[in-house]
Amino acid sequence: MSTTTERYDDEAAERREAEALDAYSRVVVDVADRVAPSVANLRVMRRGRGGQVPAGAGSAVALTPDGFLLTSAHVVAGPGRTGRATFVDGSELSWRVVGVDRLTDLAVLRAEGNGLNPAALGEAEKLRVGQLVVAIGNPNGFAGSVTAGVVSALGRSLPARAGRTVRHIDNVIQTDAALNPGNSGGALVDSSARVIGINTAVAGVGLGLAVPINEATRQIVGTLMRDGRVRRAWIGIAAGPRPLPPHARVRVGRSAGVEVVDVSQGSPAQRAGLRAEDLIVEMGPPAAPEPIERVDDVQRLMTSDAIGHPMAIRILRGDRWLDLEVSPIELVE
Repeated sequence: MSTTTERYDDEAAERREAEALDAYSRVVVDVADRVAPSVANLRVMRRGRGGQVPAGAGSAVALTPDGFLLTSAHVVAGPGRTGRATFVDGSELSWRVVGVDRLTDLAVLRAEGNGLNPAALGEAEKLRVGQLVVAIGNPNGFAGSVTAGVVSALGRSLPARAGRTVRHIDNVIQTDAALNPGNSGGALVDSSARVIGINTAVAGVGLGLAVPINEATRQIVGTLMRDGRVRRAWIGIAAGPRPLPPHARVRVGRSAGVEVVDVSQGSPAQRAGLRAEDLIVEMGPPAAPEPIERVDDVQRLMTSDAIGHPMAIRILRGDRWLDLEVSPIELVE
């Protein structure tokens, strides 16, 4: 009797495993079907002495039906970059660069055509470690490639350089979905087929990074579409989210703040006295500082209007509360 029961249990376990695998496959297939038509294979050309010469390749995500595309800045940055965008339905369109922001590794292109399938943008702030994600792009020129994995970590920082200016891209998404050359500029997608990141770098075997789609990057994309460049304030910190200790939670009525991970030499933050491991809980105009719980809260304050205007910062350093003042400067590439 026990042998029969064990056999039934084993068969039931196998059925549950098969059903779970099928459910996983269905999600990935559904995401690929819905998003792949929105992801283009980019061929990048530059002007040379003999005319147009190849300058690289990558991927891009359609933003609007009338031709706006989002990609990685490092894919298309450089003078005179143009090229062709090819979609999975075989359509091919020429494109030009509208705007590049090297310091978030994002760029907006305009394809010469209509009827594109725009991708739905999601919200990276809602991601959780372990969540299923799907990467869609064109690694090594293989159009429409799909890989799946999980969110390995959140809150990573990625150095970005523009000329002699170095800035950290905050809240980068780390995933184990396989990424290869050519994936840059492609879509990182959640299980609801919403683009929650733009794949930007291959950091090592089994390790991929993506710039998050959140309130701050949406503003940057909108500014690039409208003005072709981003003018921003800068204080010179790299930062990440961190839970507040219990006594601080009681005092400020919130559960999280932003930890200073690094302070740039000679920056406004260094002159103001900020240090690594400081926890920022409030920041903004001296008359009305705002609660700070996420890196986005800091980035949202770094607009052109903040340049040259003092900001109050309340921090927790160990067990001490400190009130500092920092004057953002314009971030110059």
